[in-house]
Amino acid sequence: MNDETYLMPSHVRLLVSDVERSIPFYEGLGFTCINRDGVFVHLRWAKYADVFLVVLPNGAGLGGQRGLGVLLAFYGGDIPLDTIAARAVKLGAAVDGPKVMPWFSNELVVTDPDGYRLVFVMPTDPVLA
Repeated sequence: MNDETYLMPSHVRLLVSDVERSIPFYEGLGFTCINRDGVFVHLRWAKYADVFLVVLPNGAGLGGQRGLGVLLAFYGGDIPLDTIAARAVKLGAAVDGPKVMPWFSNELVVTDPDGYRLVFVMPTDPVLA
């Protein structure tokens, strides 16, 4: 079940400027909201693929480009990359791909409302798929 509670060996926390804008964006791509409180929003793409949106305190700001040089990668799973791309475009996101990469994967890069780049990956090598 997608809302299963477990110890996360790893997760990412993203500082967001407008959590009320970010939640529908991530859900629109296919993430599931697991929990929401006053500070954190726990989203899940798949088991062990968790993202926390962190609400900035009132009056706090973040200058500069977010996530510069960082790509958050998610296995596409059962959702075709073209479907994720169409969802992202409908949400107004910048989209690059999907395109075949030299490291045996087909990849789609989607930029979220705060500038974080999400990469959805599907292996092209039948052994890895």
